[in-house]
Amino acid sequence: MLEVRGLESRYGRIPALKGIDLAVSAGELVALVGANGAGKSTLLRALSGVQPASGSIVFENHDISAAPAEQRVSLGIVQVPEGRQVFAPLTVEDNLRLGAYRRGRDRTGASLDRVYGMFPVLAERRRHAAGTLSGGQQQMLAIGRALMGQPRLLLLDEPSMGLAPRLVAEIFACVRALRAADTALLLVEQNARAALAIADRGYVLETGRIVLAGSGAELLADESVRSAYLGL
Repeated sequence: MLEVRGLESRYGRIPALKGIDLAVSAGELVALVGANGAGKSTLLRALSGVQPASGSIVFENHDISAAPAEQRVSLGIVQVPEGRQVFAPLTVEDNLRLGAYRRGRDRTGASLDRVYGMFPVLAERRRHAAGTLSGGQQQMLAIGRALMGQPRLLLLDEPSMGLAPRLVAEIFACVRALRAADTALLLVEQNARAALAIADRGYVLETGRIVLAGSGAELLADESVRSAYLGL
């Protein structure tokens, strides 16, 4: 579904991505793990088109290397940004409808029902301002907003950041449900153990380079990964 070759990006003179090669197959959950500053979020932003980058990005046989972000959304690449970034003054439902902006108003009803079915608390608070939600509820809203765009590839950036353990479990249950529904996912997550435990495959990034790749189980068992990222 997604094939990336030689992806590079920089902030001014500072290189952030240094020749990234990776792939995601249809219906696959791929985890990206690494320390803060390794380039994980930059990689997702480059794939979604909001971070300048060079190299080759091919999505479902379309070369999107030079495509603007809005075209990538139309093709089915949708990102849940780090820090949630909901539109605080707008209602929950208006936030969700914005996720379907490029699909047109007459095609949002079924998607709203799906999101409300997945996150009943959003249905209960649909008329409330998004800024009044708890952190966990805002994360649910950010995921729901992305699902409104009917993604074929969902880019998830740190979905468990700053959440209580119970809410982290709920978010990961949502990720597992999306995978079971054959949505392809590229997951960036500081909780490496939880991410690799549910991933089909994973990549380890260090200072803008991929240094390890393998199945989720293989990376969980790798001694260098265990000592660097799992605290074992």
